[in-house]
Amino acid sequence: MEQAEPRPRPEHAPALGDVSAPGRLAGPDEGISGAELALATRNHGLPLEALRHDTTPPGLHYVLVHYDIPYAPDGPGDRWTLTVEGLVDRPLTLDPAALRERPAVTHRVTLECAGNGRARLAPRPVSQPWLTEAVGTADWTGVPLADLLAEAGVRPGAVDVVATGADHGVERGVEQDYARSLSVAAATDPARGVLVAYAMNGAPLPPQHGRPLRLVVPGWYGMASVKWLRTLTVTDTPFTGFQQTVAYRYRQASGEPGDPVTLIAPRALMVPPGFPDFMTRTRVVRPGPVPLTGRAWSGHAPVARVEVSWDGERTWTDAEVTADPVRPWAWAAWHVTWHARPGPYTLTVRATDGAGHTQPLTAPWNRGGFGNNLVQRVELLCLA
Repeated sequence: MEQAEPRPRPEHAPALGDVSAPGRLAGPDEGISGAELALATRNHGLPLEALRHDTTPPGLHYVLVHYDIPYAPDGPGDRWTLTVEGLVDRPLTLDPAALRERPAVTHRVTLECAGNGRARLAPRPVSQPWLTEAVGTADWTGVPLADLLAEAGVRPGAVDVVATGADHGVERGVEQDYARSLSVAAATDPARGVLVAYAMNGAPLPPQHGRPLRLVVPGWYGMASVKWLRTLTVTDTPFTGFQQTVAYRYRQASGEPGDPVTLIAPRALMVPPGFPDFMTRTRVVRPGPVPLTGRAWSGHAPVARVEVSWDGERTWTDAEVTADPVRPWAWAAWHVTWHARPGPYTLTVRATDGAGHTQPLTAPWNRGGFGNNLVQRVELLCLA
């Protein structure tokens, strides 16, 4: 049988190992492509009505998978191991059962994708086309990363802890396992409490959320919480992998080194009031008192204030914020009552955290579409 001629590589496709090709920006009239739509069907956001849940059911929690979901068998003879290696005195090789035998902790943590809000930017960075729903909150159970590093014995001179997952693919021409690093100080910071997690909301991790092991890095955008965790490597030099130094950077132009994407910027989201139009999602309410509720969070400091406007952002009304001081990296609930009269409205909500960061009224553009914490605006019609 004759073999088919190899298909030529498109001119715009970079060769493997070529990291010089920057992420692309959409043209002024360019709509969502088939490739972006395919990403959107694989990676789903949180239906905003699910903000009513204190903890997000796993099937409603946002999902972002860079490559494929690795298959992790769970039969009696199947073994998944986590290796702690590199600049340590006592390298470790642990399976999930060995981790479950160690003292466990549970943290309620809000995770948000760094690209949340990307599809609302202009020009639009071409990638996963998130609106505002790439978020979720769960009770994550596992072993503190600091405990595992102490058990392994981190040697003097250690700089980074590199976390590598089992998901493997090609991104911008680079074949890779998904890998990210934290500094040793960040990895062991007791105020953050980074976890090697094996359970979500009291049950084993679902496959799409990293089964059987993943990192959970409170307060950081989700790219730091490496899923399908295989190795933790302590290094004496800063990690320069693709996801660390190429992908997740705030850049205004393609040639810039950029600043690293790290902590979550403050954001408040509203449970959509009333009921929706099917296609446009415009909300419909009836005249009278309308309860407005939602959640707010920040990775810099707990949320200190949530404000709502219903008069075109001319005036703002403070909402009542209910935060849990023992869960500083979980979202806080907020509520306020609006007395609606007939007519069209745009409701706006914004959050301010305890470090003084406030959501902007105009989108903070960057080439990767990261950290766009523009205020949420909800189109609404109050019936006569």
